[in-house]
Amino acid sequence: MKKTLLFPFVLYVVLSSWVFGHCQVPCGIYDDAMRIHQINEHIATINKAMVQINALSDDKNSALNNNQLVRWINTKEKHATLIQDIISDYFLTQRIKFKKEDDPDRKKYVLLTTTLQQMLVAAMKCKQTVDPENTIHLSELTGLFAGRYFDKHGLEHLLDLEHRK
Repeated sequence: MKKTLLFPFVLYVVLSSWVFGHCQVPCGIYDDAMRIHQINEHIATINKAMVQINALSDDKNSALNNNQLVRWINTKEKHATLIQDIISDYFLTQRIKFKKEDDPDRKKYVLLTTTLQQMLVAAMKCKQTVDPENTIHLSELTGLFAGRYFDKHGLEHLLDLEHRK
């Protein structure tokens, strides 16, 4: 009896980590441009949520409007958190490597990490407010980071992804 319950559980654990997340093992399977594309999609979703929240806030105070308002707020929060997860779990943890003071690439390292930190704060401000200026700022920072992070080939790949929408 215990074996029949154990197998589905083990299968779930193995498949969920494979399907739902990018592992933090040195697998070598990375698509940095796709992560930036995902961040841009999350920013667009946050922006739409802000517009809807502002529109519903001006409307009459009905149960349906309140329900929709809560749903849009939750969506905005979720997508801002997903951006923060990509930044911290993917770029800061797996992709940006520490550079010592005497390393010639130290300046680029500092630029990348400080831009990512600004993006984390901007995503937090998207959670705290319904001001679309915060999504504009986050989008600008994302473009700035991409310009600093990618070489010519990487930027071409990112542009290709963005134009497939």
